[in-house]
Amino acid sequence: MVGPAACRARRDRAHGRLFVQRKEALNAALDLLQFHMLRFWLIFAQATTIAVAGLFVVSTFHPEWLPQRATTGPQLAVVQQAAPGAGGGASGAPGGRASLHEAVARATPSVVNVFTSKDIRTPRHPLLDDPLFRRFFGDPGGGETQRANSLGSGVIVSPNGYILTNNHVVEAADEIEVALPNGRKLVAHVAGNDPDTDLAVLRVDAANLPAMTFGASDALRVGDTVLAIGNPFGVGQTVTSGIVSALGRVGLGINTFENFIQTDAAINPGNSGGALIDAQGNLVGINTAIYSRSGGSMGIGFAIPVSTARMVLEQIVKTGAVTRGWIGVEVQEITPQLAEAAGLGAAKGTFIAGVLRGGPADRGSVKPGDVLVAVEGQAVTNPAEVLNRIAVLAPGTQAKLTVLRKGETVEVTVKIGLRPKPQ
Repeated sequence: MVGPAACRARRDRAHGRLFVQRKEALNAALDLLQFHMLRFWLIFAQATTIAVAGLFVVSTFHPEWLPQRATTGPQLAVVQQAAPGAGGGASGAPGGRASLHEAVARATPSVVNVFTSKDIRTPRHPLLDDPLFRRFFGDPGGGETQRANSLGSGVIVSPNGYILTNNHVVEAADEIEVALPNGRKLVAHVAGNDPDTDLAVLRVDAANLPAMTFGASDALRVGDTVLAIGNPFGVGQTVTSGIVSALGRVGLGINTFENFIQTDAAINPGNSGGALIDAQGNLVGINTAIYSRSGGSMGIGFAIPVSTARMVLEQIVKTGAVTRGWIGVEVQEITPQLAEAAGLGAAKGTFIAGVLRGGPADRGSVKPGDVLVAVEGQAVTNPAEVLNRIAVLAPGTQAKLTVLRKGETVEVTVKIGLRPKPQ
């Protein structure tokens, strides 16, 4: 039989076990809650960090994506804002700003760099030619040979591989290499040259080359925009802009036949043989010379008109050489002193100072003292015009010359001869 004390003890043990079980359940619930709270906090912290990082990136690189906060204080009022594309700029220029990009993009693939090399014999010391020196030491032989390199520019004028450049760029060169803007390099040879105009035609073994379109140099006007493209100082293909400063420049002593386009577009050493283009990207001249006291551009450059270049190109491609007309006369410009001394009065034209005996003009009854007024009906006023007018006439053809002789107008017929090669 169990006593009251034993019953109380049994009840106390049951209550203790129940308390322990409840405490363990509570601790388990707290642990679970703590775990979920920690997990929620980690997720919140990571999300906040990502959001702050995203806000920083957007505010740094694309602030326009963020809403603008209202500001207080004075505001800058925009009175007038030009619409994109408005204004009188060139077609296709962003914001209406004038641009010659289309002309440049059209022409630059046709302008090449020309690299030449040749052997130059250095002169030996004069002492080596002294008879006494040679008696004791013998003949030491000639001077040393050095390899000289030079550079210039050229213009592709035919898809079949013809390139125009200056004669002085390739003169006496042993090796010629042209480099296209895309980096392609080709070996070239001289198909023909014309020292009288300082032009040369190169030929490369290639097809489907980007040939430049010929413009009309006769349509150029003083003040027209032109661009010079070349390889100045070997720095790489360069484009400079300017205007036509003058036309028909003669008497500069650069070439035998002169009819230069003068421009203030920067032309520097290395530009020789490069292109002078108009605002549409058409070839109007071949850059050839500059006036400079320092060796660099001073805003006075000269280009050979494309009409002359085309005539030289066509003759060289067809016959391998350039032929010109010639009549065998010496002409002078009529100055006030010459007019007074020769009794020419107010005669306009070119004074014939001499006639080559047996030459075309002599056989055509042209006499010294005549004043040449016109060639084939075209007036001539200076020796350069006479030279150019006669040169374009084909040898063997008949030409009518108008001269003033003792105050009377006389027309004579002269059979054009072949101009001798320069010595």
